Amino acid sequence: MIEKGDKKIINGWAMYDWANSAYALVITSTIFPIFFKNITNLKNSYGDIVSENVQFFGFSVNNSVLYSYGISLSFLIVVAMAPLLSGIADYADNKKKFMQFFCYLGSASCASLFFFDPNYLELSMTFVVLASIGFSGSLVFYNAFLPEIAEASQQDRVSAQGFAMGYIGSVLLLLFNLSMIMFPESYGISDTWLPARISFLSVGIWWAGFAQIPFARLPNKSFNRKAEGHYLTSGYKELIKVFNDLKKNERIKRYLLAFFVFNMGVQTIMYMAVTFGKDEIIDMPDSGLILSILIIQIIAIGGAYFCSFVSAIFGNITTLSYILVVWLLVCILAYFTRNAIEFYLLAALVGFVMGGVQSLARSTYSKILPDTLDHTSYFSFYDICEKLGIVFGTFIYGVIIAITDSSRNSIIALTILFVIALILLRMVPEVKQKIQKLEVM
Repeated sequence: MIEKGDKKIINGWAMYDWANSAYALVITSTIFPIFFKNITNLKNSYGDIVSENVQFFGFSVNNSVLYSYGISLSFLIVVAMAPLLSGIADYADNKKKFMQFFCYLGSASCASLFFFDPNYLELSMTFVVLASIGFSGSLVFYNAFLPEIAEASQQDRVSAQGFAMGYIGSVLLLLFNLSMIMFPESYGISDTWLPARISFLSVGIWWAGFAQIPFARLPNKSFNRKAEGHYLTSGYKELIKVFNDLKKNERIKRYLLAFFVFNMGVQTIMYMAVTFGKDEIIDMPDSGLILSILIIQIIAIGGAYFCSFVSAIFGNITTLSYILVVWLLVCILAYFTRNAIEFYLLAALVGFVMGGVQSLARSTYSKILPDTLDHTSYFSFYDICEKLGIVFGTFIYGVIIAITDSSRNSIIALTILFVIALILLRMVPEVKQKIQKLEVM
């Protein structure tokens, strides 16, 4: 059994955010999307873009659309696999092993992006999809540890700590990679694309390397359950049992529906921010896009902790509602954002609410779970809502670009999503807690 509130275990758990968030920042948000656009754009001898279309399995498709659809596919695969795997993990009480598998799959795929070649785009995109599967799949099992390592009154702050560690660690690696990209001669590099390729390799090493800390501190078995019978059939029965219990829990159903909708908007903004900036902001250099993401990450640290403090006073649902109002404002401002300065200011606002919504959404769900040993199965449904939200969000984003040839029009759809999410969230009973200090770090 895990002793709740153990500082060593909590700090070890939070280090997985430090480890895998390098993927979210370097691969998802900054260097890789820019690298992908630049290396797949067709340019003339003067360096002007002639076409943004690429050949993929014989079809001509816009490169931004292809990237969006690739991310969507990876999440669909995770949605299909995660529930059954979580049932097996709960039945066998071995979610750490599943977490390790997806961690190593993701880190190895990130390292393989070193060999990304637009002439072999089908194979190269396979590594993109596998890296996303590894990242998303490992989080199902990682998140399930939260209600097992912290009391309900501690979970907002512990969740915030995890995200804060992720923001800090990923920024440190990104800064190293940026120094290599901006000053390649200092590293003895003359190849134009090599610094970016090395950054993808560094993410794989960073992710797998720092993951050894949580893997060393988290237990193999949280409840010392003994598995009997066939894992596959028993895991399926475990999942069905949790699903039937979940159907009877009105609060969880309402929360997951609201989470599905607002997460669709939040994650789409996070995944497509660089693409939006590159397509729609006047004279926005690649370095400016990366600077905006750095602003988001740094400010998100304070946002995560601030919102965990506010939730202790007003309650989780009320605090999340305030955050969604700010996200609505973000969408309205984004539609009218035209230049780099406006984009940087918008990035600062996004950072603050991103840190808050990510950490608080996770801890809120953790706090409303019933007394159970099947945390992984419950979190698999949370993950389904998260990933399906991303699938629909990025798909809609890509479709609107394909139809209107403009990323800006996608903002209108995101605005509507946040309005609907706010209405749904207000239908969820409040979750309150007493402020309890938890000494960590």
